Amino acid sequence: MPAAEELSREAKLEEDLAKEKDKFLRLFAEFENYKKRTSKERLELFKTANQEVLQALLPVMDDFDRALAQIAKSEDEALLKGVELIHNKLRDTLASKGLELVDIKAGDAFDADFAEAITQIPAGDDLKGKVVDVVEKGYKLGDKIIRFPKVVIGN
Repeated sequence: MPAAEELSREAKLEEDLAKEKDKFLRLFAEFENYKKRTSKERLELFKTANQEVLQALLPVMDDFDRALAQIAKSEDEALLKGVELIHNKLRDTLASKGLELVDIKAGDAFDADFAEAITQIPAGDDLKGKVVDVVEKGYKLGDKIIRFPKVVIGN
């Protein structure tokens, strides 16, 4: 076999080896990206896995708040204390799962990113464009708002 032919064969083999190395490195990088992406998605899923259950319990919290307000008007101290204990236990349990109240109150400036305006009412200049009343509380799970507070704003 002539030396030139052997040299070209060796060059071809080196070229094929370089191509295969390149394929391997690209495949390896793609796999590493896949692992990072799925790991990130899994973390996000764990953070919001309770979202549906917590959203289903929000109307129960609303009912508890309304019941507590009505029972507070009555004279029955034992009933009020019992309902308060249950209410606090439910609130603390939901908070331990990551549920937080969206902090908004009357007098705050209205921000459509954090609240939903359900109506506007005439108000003085001091309440123009501000929250007049919070009709329904809002909640967030971590940094994500899962139910926007419903508010009345002044115009």
